[in-house]
Amino acid sequence: MNREKKVSVKTIVLTVVLGIVVIFGISQLVKSANNPPAKETALPVKPVPVATRFGLPVDSFTIVNGTIERNQFLSDILDDYGIDNNAVLQLAQKARSVFSVRNLAAGKPYSIFCANDSTQKAQYFIYQPNPIDYVVYDLRDSMKVYTGKRPVTTKTESLSGTINGSLYETLESEHADPDLAVKLANIFAWTVDFYYIQKGDWFKIVYDQQYINGKPIESGEIKSAEFSSRGELYKAYYFEPDSATGGEFFNEKGESLRKAFLKAPLKFVRITSHYTLHRFHPVQKRWKAHLGTDYGAPTGTPIHTTGSGVVIASRYTRFNGNYVKIKHNRTYTTQYLHMSRRAVKEGQRVKQGQVIGYVGMTGLATGPHVCYRFWKNGKQVDPLKQKFPAATPVPEKYMSEFTHLVDSANLVLDKIPVNPTLN
Repeated sequence: MNREKKVSVKTIVLTVVLGIVVIFGISQLVKSANNPPAKETALPVKPVPVATRFGLPVDSFTIVNGTIERNQFLSDILDDYGIDNNAVLQLAQKARSVFSVRNLAAGKPYSIFCANDSTQKAQYFIYQPNPIDYVVYDLRDSMKVYTGKRPVTTKTESLSGTINGSLYETLESEHADPDLAVKLANIFAWTVDFYYIQKGDWFKIVYDQQYINGKPIESGEIKSAEFSSRGELYKAYYFEPDSATGGEFFNEKGESLRKAFLKAPLKFVRITSHYTLHRFHPVQKRWKAHLGTDYGAPTGTPIHTTGSGVVIASRYTRFNGNYVKIKHNRTYTTQYLHMSRRAVKEGQRVKQGQVIGYVGMTGLATGPHVCYRFWKNGKQVDPLKQKFPAATPVPEKYMSEFTHLVDSANLVLDKIPVNPTLN
């Protein structure tokens, strides 16, 4: 009897468990029927980036690169790529207001995007006047012309050097852009006489360096600089107090580095004869006063007016050769002798730094140079000994901002190493 009870109890328990399982299974089926399983969501496929040059997909064309040669015209280049003279003439007309085909210069690079078929006909001609800008000549039926710029990255960098020869040579030895020499000379043109720099002089520069695709191209603008010459330290800070008037360079006191006259009419050459009241003339073979300063330079070197004014003489005489004389105001007049040719006319108004002629050896001269003469109140004087007032300083209302800029710039300049002694 007890055994039968035990079997009966087991049977009941199994029945109950099976019932629960069946009920649970049915409920899950009902639930699944009412709530079908969610569909799997496909992950978005990221598009593969298309390689481009000048905004054009490179895999859609056959690209030919080249450099414009001397006396080579656009028609000469495109003739081999299925573009006839009539099409080039039509293109030239459309290009006038954008970038004339007449301005294509020898030595500049170009790219031709040709069709990927048996014709290899040119679809686009791209000209690069400089590393950043480019001009696209669309040669298809539309015949369009437009310009663009390559993406440029700018980084602030620093450079220093000790003079051992010329400023230009020093920058070359540092593997820096030699154009920085011109920019540095322009900044200190009113305060540093670059004809007197000597071995052991040194400089520091903080400037913007431009990059395209990680490769350096031309240097950008100088932001601050120091130049030590003959024991004197000169500093320059670029500051733009008002975007409407633009910026310029000031010293640490907020005084403008610009003055009424440049130190010299040429750049990066040598003084061959100073202003003196007693000099042995190399041609006339006698002692006489030399009331000018001679700057030796190769024939054709540009001569710049040291100050703004009006040309009162542009002519040729037996002893002076081709010369230009400029009246700056009631006090000052300058003269530039022995030019190979003149670039201005009498009565013309000129601005400081403007090219007024080119170095030569016309008149009484033994070699190519420019004789620079300077009058003050009608009397010839030594221009290198004159003191000229600076231009407008930093306005008082901007001095706090300028002082902050100077302090920040000095923190960078002070960390730039420089070796003022030569091995």
